Amino acid sequence: MRTDVRPVLSCALPRPRGPLSAAVVTLLRDGVPPSADVTGADPFGADLAVALHTCYELHYQGFRDVDPDWEWSPELLAFRRELERVFESALRAAVPAGDDVAAVFDELLVEPVPGAGVSHFLRDHGEWWQFREYVVHRSVYHHKEADPHALVIPRLSGRAKAALVAVEFDEFGGGHADRVHAQLYRDLMAATDLDSGYLSYFDRVPAPVIAVVNMMSLFGLHRRLRAAMVGHFAAAEITTAPSAARIVKAIERLGGGPDVTHFFAEHVEADAVHEQVLRNDVVGDLLDREPELAADVVFGVRATEFLEARFGEHVLTAWQEGRTSLSAS
Repeated sequence: MRTDVRPVLSCALPRPRGPLSAAVVTLLRDGVPPSADVTGADPFGADLAVALHTCYELHYQGFRDVDPDWEWSPELLAFRRELERVFESALRAAVPAGDDVAAVFDELLVEPVPGAGVSHFLRDHGEWWQFREYVVHRSVYHHKEADPHALVIPRLSGRAKAALVAVEFDEFGGGHADRVHAQLYRDLMAATDLDSGYLSYFDRVPAPVIAVVNMMSLFGLHRRLRAAMVGHFAAAEITTAPSAARIVKAIERLGGGPDVTHFFAEHVEADAVHEQVLRNDVVGDLLDREPELAADVVFGVRATEFLEARFGEHVLTAWQEGRTSLSAS
């Protein structure tokens, strides 16, 4: 058992990747009000993704040398809302609407054969450097694993709330700091000779990865999107177990030991159980109480599929061309 669990520390402000992210960084660093025009911004581009993530990070660990009072600054929140409108509108336009929750969940359970996703590639063809890149990509979320989902807890009630808390209890290690999934990921990064510091690779991670994490924060921070968050969480749990099992096989093929496989093996077991709890107890009870939220659950599922597909396309295109999938430092 680990006894040297370190506290999560805040990180430095990110490198701006355009006028929007530069405006947010300049506001937090120098107090200069943002004047960048959000109209016409690429909703899935790196500039908007970094700008939005920087706004959201103030609700998590924050930044070194940035006053915590910026978290609730009216100026920053107003600018964040403009960014959110562009991002959310594009997400809604990109996915088909619907309200058949059972059907979209059933679709997730049917995997194409042969599969062609990132975990399939890693299992069958991936090299060690590609696996390490994958670990870097996912660190943007796993350093705060389960934190965005916890934001929805006060927006639920009854069985849905109790069941989601039960899932989160597992995600946070069942009361044991060394078993918190974010800590297990830091252990994984250390085992693969990567910097396990909080968001230490953020400036190397491309827009499609950041967009997935931004979606979670968007859903979690807005009560009106509580059902979308529940839909996303259920979709993530349904798809994670088989994906994690493939990555375990990839690591074993590449010669990695138990210290590398542990994080993914933990998710194979845990998420298979969580899937049923989320589908039946969380989503089921929420829709029993508020059936009008079915379309939002579907939106959360399909938005997750859409953004994960963009991430997969980005990574696989790079790897199949023999180049890195990370951004330039």
